[in-house]
Amino acid sequence: MEACSKKLQVFTGNANPKLAQEIAECLGVKIGNSMVTRFSDGEIQVRTFDTVRGAEVFIIQPTCYPVNENIMELLIMIDAMKRASAKHVAAVIPYYGYARQDRKTQPRDPITAKLLANLITAAGADRVLTIDLHAGQIQGFFDIPVDNLFGIPILVDYFLKDKGFSGGDVVVVSPDVGGVTRARMFADRLGTNFAIIDKRRPEPNVAEVMNVIGDVEGKIAIIVDDMIDTAGTISQGAKALLKEGAKEIFACCTHAVLSGPAIERLEASPLKEVVVTNTIPIPPEKKISKLKALSVAPLLGEAISRIYEELSVSTLFT
Repeated sequence: MEACSKKLQVFTGNANPKLAQEIAECLGVKIGNSMVTRFSDGEIQVRTFDTVRGAEVFIIQPTCYPVNENIMELLIMIDAMKRASAKHVAAVIPYYGYARQDRKTQPRDPITAKLLANLITAAGADRVLTIDLHAGQIQGFFDIPVDNLFGIPILVDYFLKDKGFSGGDVVVVSPDVGGVTRARMFADRLGTNFAIIDKRRPEPNVAEVMNVIGDVEGKIAIIVDDMIDTAGTISQGAKALLKEGAKEIFACCTHAVLSGPAIERLEASPLKEVVVTNTIPIPPEKKISKLKALSVAPLLGEAISRIYEELSVSTLFT
């Protein structure tokens, strides 16, 4: 990728500086000189030492754990850049927190994904760049452009090129009915069929597997989801596939949230390997042997370059 001019500037908060550095290297630029610290009472302080007047600024900041801290860092950095006369400010949010609170499921429920969209817009962001929104309608919560990239090509390339998985010996599995479109896209790229795990969720973060719809017997099964949180769905799904006669079971997702008992569940599950991306940083204590992380930096770097050069982003997936 050719180096961009000095008017493109990339900054990062504390959420995932390693990913931001990889993106900057893909773009051929240096990370902007800024500092995000805390006052003694815990309030966030942002200081930017590079001039951003007239610049196209991209702030890399997934809103992962600690979610609220990272959101505030992002909002304050956007505000700082706008007040410093940046021409445009793009919020690059590889993982969009609160995305699962995208609708009312009970009386008096908030729609927090919409609230966060309002906050990002009010802070002064001119556009948002993200990967695999949990709910596609969140794009409509913004009144500014939102580019929602897909992690599937990165995951598919790994299974095709590194594992050599394709054709009739492989089956792609959706862990629920809501993920059928994702599983179909994945299966089409591998040239194979897909199956569905029919489950019900009695309460949040609790999944009860009912049955497997589709032929998995004697095949290599790949469970595909947008995120792994507590790993209840993935681990129970793997057990159900094993019971149905799957030969080997893999899992993959874009966002490795890995909260609560996730690591213990993955280690105890029949999964041979769990493939994720680095939209969320994985702390050392969670880097188990069966966890494989792929980088989204080339994808985000190419998208940022296309936005800066005013080229099509959608052609990345056609």
